[in-house]
Amino acid sequence: MKYPKEYLDEIKLRLKVSQVVSKSVQLKKRGKEFIGLSPFKNEKSPSFTVNDEKEFYHCFSSGEHGNIFDFLMKTKSIGFGEAVKILAAEAGMQPYRFSNFDKKKDLRFENYKKIYKDYTDNFHKELFNPNNKEALDYLLKRGLKKDVIEEFKLGYVPWKNNFYETLFKNYSEENINLTGLYYKHDVSGKFIDRFNSRIIFPVNNIAGDTVAFGGRIIKEGKLAKYINSPETEFYKKGNMIFNLDKAKNSRAITKEVIIVEGYIDVVSVYSAGIKNVIANSGTALTEKQINVIWKFFSNPIVCLDGDQSGQSAALRIAEKLLPLINEDNKIFFSEMPEGKDPDEYITKNGKDNFLSLLNKKKIIQTYIWDYYLSKINRNNPFEISKFEKEIKKLCYSIKDETLKKYVLEEFLDEIKKLTPIQSNRQSFSRFKKYNQQSNLKLLNETKSLHMKKNHFSKIQIKEYSLLYIMLNYLDIASKKIEELSEITFLSKENESLKRLIISSLSNGDDLDKVKSKIEVDYEKLTKEIQEISSIQIILKSKDDQSILELMNELLSEFRELSNLKKIESLEKELINNLDENSYSELIKLKNQLNRE
Repeated sequence: MKYPKEYLDEIKLRLKVSQVVSKSVQLKKRGKEFIGLSPFKNEKSPSFTVNDEKEFYHCFSSGEHGNIFDFLMKTKSIGFGEAVKILAAEAGMQPYRFSNFDKKKDLRFENYKKIYKDYTDNFHKELFNPNNKEALDYLLKRGLKKDVIEEFKLGYVPWKNNFYETLFKNYSEENINLTGLYYKHDVSGKFIDRFNSRIIFPVNNIAGDTVAFGGRIIKEGKLAKYINSPETEFYKKGNMIFNLDKAKNSRAITKEVIIVEGYIDVVSVYSAGIKNVIANSGTALTEKQINVIWKFFSNPIVCLDGDQSGQSAALRIAEKLLPLINEDNKIFFSEMPEGKDPDEYITKNGKDNFLSLLNKKKIIQTYIWDYYLSKINRNNPFEISKFEKEIKKLCYSIKDETLKKYVLEEFLDEIKKLTPIQSNRQSFSRFKKYNQQSNLKLLNETKSLHMKKNHFSKIQIKEYSLLYIMLNYLDIASKKIEELSEITFLSKENESLKRLIISSLSNGDDLDKVKSKIEVDYEKLTKEIQEISSIQIILKSKDDQSILELMNELLSEFRELSNLKKIESLEKELINNLDENSYSELIKLKNQLNRE
């Protein structure tokens, strides 16, 4: 029995070709394609290519070519049905169960598509009927071009049209009612066109078949500005993305796609020459929708209306999608001027200004941070505390553990700048300056004397200084266990001692217990540290906050040293082997150093 096309399309939407092939072939990224050794022929030089955008693989040595189903059938020597079952399971879908019901469903869908096509064609013609000039003028005044109106098959449904009778001649009442295009009047029992007196926007599935409509009034009044087709057997709002069938053709030239709020926004932006634009059919962006979008575009940009409802919707989207981001799939947010929508903005200001606005996009975590920060009083410690808890909660929702770590670290670094001691910008600047002058300056001066006397390097002096703080200020050190664990001392002896202290601190040990766990003579050791470290000179009259600040500065220097070593290693590696991942890591580290 034949599998329904929509079931097979759903599998292909959820799975990339490279994802399936990489389970049995080692692939390497090369431009827009992947390359590897042929699974069909023994070879030393790779001739096997995979193209996710075009959804096929090709082997130049054997001539084998096909999609994900073909690949499994040929590499595992199985039939089509078995390949579908395996891939459906991999895509997280239920196995398809054939029955007489399925045959009837296929037939219903064919009739469904035909009715929608007839309806679209009829009312597209009506849009250009002189009697409906007001509707066409409305679209032209919004900046829509006639060729784009033709391409999208926009239409107009006049009041009291009799197209139902025309459809009834070719289709059963049951099939017509399944489309949701009409509803029965409670009193007269007559069928009423749902989109009476509205411009209609055909909503297509990924294959380009019209399965629903969005409708807009042209005169402001008591009626809702926009309405959508009701959900049907073949149309689920949470699964549909308006214009993805056209926009996906742009993936060969860009990784970005613009997500706007409404149908008219899409058509206006498209009419201005920007083809990579979509809308989520009047619903909040769902997990399923974003996963489908990511299959074609790795960097979607959410660009909703600049009013309060648009901003609130954007935040809800950000909070919902933050858990899903990873190094391959990101999401950005572009903020429209207050009160403006993409349609209005691009019509008034033009394509170039709109693109300039998009270039100011913010990555999702930055957008969330800025939004919440704008809503609090920075001088109120209670609001800052609530803000910190909310931000941490959102960070912990990120499923990618590695990314979660770095996003959380980024947020925590920014949160440190919002503590009450820093609420007064001017006083904080003086505080920071004082610390830099009185702490590190003194440390640098005294350590030079010790270097001459004891022949220790700068980094060794700083290792001993950090150890001194750890041994003499256990309460302060206990607050920095995670950061202390992430740095590595050059001296093996110092590194061992550091780890021992961290272990003790993690267990909540007091100074006496720390002493007992150090296998060498504690007094002798601490005396050596005091003699070598210059830091005790500047800590005698310091409060806990000053000591913590100095500790943070020392930790920052160790992190910087670690990054510099990584950069050096990566640069050496890239000389011999140009690797995209290594290059990306190198750029990230250099950017991080520049920020610091």
